[in-house]
Amino acid sequence: MTLEIIHTEKAPAAVGPYSQAIKVGPWLFVSGQIPLAPGKPDLVSGVFADQARQSLENVRQILEAAGHRLTDVVSVDVFLTDMSRFASFNEIYSSFFGGHRPARAVIEVKALPREAQVEVKCIACRHE
Repeated sequence: MTLEIIHTEKAPAAVGPYSQAIKVGPWLFVSGQIPLAPGKPDLVSGVFADQARQSLENVRQILEAAGHRLTDVVSVDVFLTDMSRFASFNEIYSSFFGGHRPARAVIEVKALPREAQVEVKCIACRHE
């Protein structure tokens, strides 16, 4: 099976030695997305809601670059630096995913790259 590296200018470049995503057959593995705007070195803002929206928008742009949609997502991992933001994240997450309910884990971590408050990664499968 062939591994295809996915890269789009509509999402921030990787901040380390990894790809934005890797496609293998119908599967897409999206690397963790922190709230960087495409082409900019700094976080979108210090406001959690802005960071959550940008992280999810980055995921959406990478999915679309690979020919996938949010409804193809089968699993999501969310990393928060403060679990008290769980409810706030859920509201923003629902605005992206609507009624689609992939498997999901939310993990509290001590720190994230560039002092981000949230990071989102996912796995998608193109089911036809």
